[in-house]
Amino acid sequence: MTKGLVILSGGADSATLAFELDARGDDLIAMSFDYGQRHKRELEAAALIAQELGIEHHVMPLPRLGKLMKGSALTDGDVDVPHGHYAAETMRQTVVPNRNTIMLSIAWGVACANDCGYVAFGAHAGDHHIYPDCRPEYVQQLEHAFRMGTEGHRRADMALIAPFIHMDKAAIVKRGLELDVPFEHTWTCYEGGSRPCGKCGSCVERAEAFARAGSRDPLVP
Repeated sequence: MTKGLVILSGGADSATLAFELDARGDDLIAMSFDYGQRHKRELEAAALIAQELGIEHHVMPLPRLGKLMKGSALTDGDVDVPHGHYAAETMRQTVVPNRNTIMLSIAWGVACANDCGYVAFGAHAGDHHIYPDCRPEYVQQLEHAFRMGTEGHRRADMALIAPFIHMDKAAIVKRGLELDVPFEHTWTCYEGGSRPCGKCGSCVERAEAFARAGSRDPLVP
């Protein structure tokens, strides 16, 4: 059994990743981040997923970060959440610069201190063209930097892993269905509220993924 730290955002991808790692028998610590995002619905979802798995879960508070991250629709209340498909140029408005590096750096330090064998996050192939910090080469180079920076203060084999980096969201949803992931407890929409808006890029991508996986999103009536 390997001890690992998984980044749990509350979305379908990270939930499936957590279930995947749990299914192989790993001892998991889950970490979520309150970075001043425009709503806390996804953090509530992350807590539910961790509870379903019965794993340790921590929310790292970084609320002031969002106030400084101006210009992103995810952290700046003055920027409207763009609607439409992820491929649209407007989806770049949802980029939070260096977000993954900030979160993964904190997670890596916590994982080192807790003798974990890896830090895992749910980046996937559909994110590569929009989010530069979801590319395979980014993961490789960041892992190298982290390992260099903690040499002698971590497990020798500790790794940064992104098991879904070459999978699209439909393949992830399909795997989640096989693992009985409670997708009704996940949250993907960039808007807050009790129901997904169905219009933002994240909602559109999720709807397509469930359709291609031959299933129905339990969050959509």
